[in-house]
Amino acid sequence: MGRTSAVTLTIKRRFAASSEQVFDAWLDSNIMKKWLFTTEITNKVTQSDPRVGGSWEVVDHRQGKDYRAIGEYINIRRPNTLAFTFAMPQFSDTKDLIKVNIAATGQGSEMTFIQDMVVLHEEDWTAGDIEKAEREYITSSEQGWSLMFDGLQQLLETGEVNNP
Repeated sequence: MGRTSAVTLTIKRRFAASSEQVFDAWLDSNIMKKWLFTTEITNKVTQSDPRVGGSWEVVDHRQGKDYRAIGEYINIRRPNTLAFTFAMPQFSDTKDLIKVNIAATGQGSEMTFIQDMVVLHEEDWTAGDIEKAEREYITSSEQGWSLMFDGLQQLLETGEVNNP
């Protein structure tokens, strides 16, 4: 692996659902397949072994291609704390760290999602190129996660996800 830098994405989201429901949506493969990196329509594989050291995997099939996301659980403290690695081996051999903290609120719960991302650098990049790549990682990741969290919110609050 070449040179890298690190950036952190933080997203907060409120749900009209209990901390336990939000927490379980991250670990229960039957729930994960409806919102995490995929939809029930495009989902090929969703597996979860929700224990420290256990692994998870999601394979989404779109436009004739499989997109595989994998990781390992590092910390699981129901219903408030979850940490796991995140990798997409078809794109790079880097691993991000994702931390999910969930707190009960009067109307449900608030989730704080933190992704520590590894940004790969091209050999001849300038400082400006690196800054641009880091901004793009943050922007594209935030867009992707926000769409997934919209689906999670629909699922938790209505029982289904209205896929586009």
